[in-house]
Amino acid sequence: MSRNYFGTDGIRGTVGEPPITPDFVLRLAHAVGRVLKRTEERPTVLIGKDTRISGYMLESALESGFNSAGVDVVLLGPLPTPGVAYLTRAQRASLGVVISASHNPYPDNGIKFFSAQGTKLPDEWEREVEAALDEKPQWADSATLGKTRRLDDAAGRYIEFCKSTFEHDLTLKGMKIAVDSAHGAAYHIAPKVFHELGAEVFCIGCSPDGLNINDKVGATHPEALVSAVRANRADFGIALDGDADRLQMVDADGRLFNGDELLYLMVMDRIAQGQRVPGAVGTLMTNMAVELALRRQDVEFVRAKVGDRYVLEELEKRGWLLGGEGSGHLLCLDKHTTGDGLVSALQVLKACARSGKTMAQMLEKVTLFPQTLINVRLQPGQDWKKNARLSSECEALQKELDGSGRVLIRASGTEPVLRLMVEASDGQVAQRGAERLAEAVRAG
Repeated sequence: MSRNYFGTDGIRGTVGEPPITPDFVLRLAHAVGRVLKRTEERPTVLIGKDTRISGYMLESALESGFNSAGVDVVLLGPLPTPGVAYLTRAQRASLGVVISASHNPYPDNGIKFFSAQGTKLPDEWEREVEAALDEKPQWADSATLGKTRRLDDAAGRYIEFCKSTFEHDLTLKGMKIAVDSAHGAAYHIAPKVFHELGAEVFCIGCSPDGLNINDKVGATHPEALVSAVRANRADFGIALDGDADRLQMVDADGRLFNGDELLYLMVMDRIAQGQRVPGAVGTLMTNMAVELALRRQDVEFVRAKVGDRYVLEELEKRGWLLGGEGSGHLLCLDKHTTGDGLVSALQVLKACARSGKTMAQMLEKVTLFPQTLINVRLQPGQDWKKNARLSSECEALQKELDGSGRVLIRASGTEPVLRLMVEASDGQVAQRGAERLAEAVRAG
């Protein structure tokens, strides 16, 4: 059975339009509560949120829906998505719920869930919830209604957890760090984490007003951080997105490092400490230069579908620990059960503190291949898979690249668009190749 509401990362959309309306969200929470009660008599659910103004409305709707199904609720207030995952596990809760649309602008919002173990839930669970949505509600009577309380020190507990992932024999003293929290869920947490570990910290994107989340700041707009690092002569810049599960970093020269580069850096730090790293997981979009560099270190590299949940699935299947996406979703499964921008940043800073090297020095053997991405809109009824010219051009291009690049063609999951990506050691080759493919699609 296909899913009608759940996407690759929960349920997301524009506030005030289905399904992100208070009536649907109440029904959703009631349905989730009923699913939980099939295996647990008195479930407890934790609810955290980012800083969007719509979070208040959706939080109230979730609370009512859960209580009406006989489920207790613990409100965490503004908290990063990985913070909710951590506290769900630490508090032995039945489920964690996050109200966030991640890196999207403030008119959007969403709902996503974590298991009692702090991990993302499988497709089968989401299908079970959608089936429960089609059933008639079963409202709890007054004696069995759920209760709600607030966990006042949620932020402090998560701060201590983040700090615990940074070795006790190391310090950030002497480092000047610029922190950009995207006016999002980590605005009151990220500066404290780095300050309490010894760094001198200054902030941008740490003044949310409900309407400015991800607005020209954060991991999706790193140019603000680049400017701040240069202007303040910082040693490092750290950019998070609205729910703080995504990371981009900047060095003292204003050079931006994406998730692919940071993944390689974390792998190499583990190897430098004598740890065995059998493999790492990226996605179909991971830069080929990183794949080749890892293989030169005898580290197997596997590509998953785009999306951090698919990276996690591959890691768990293989028993590996490190993976991520170029967008900055990074996974260190010996530190946390889910992607965490703050924890990932600490792993990078740990590598720099221990080695005495800059990020650029640690990545001097990795030069990212240029990637050209062209989106071509498909006409109604156009079946790109039957396009003989596209198939022929793709095959010819792969032969021409001869291991020094690659071709990726994938349809968008949200709009009638075909995404054409060509990667090559020579940027002009990548550009010309992508244009050849785009012309073949348009001609077909």
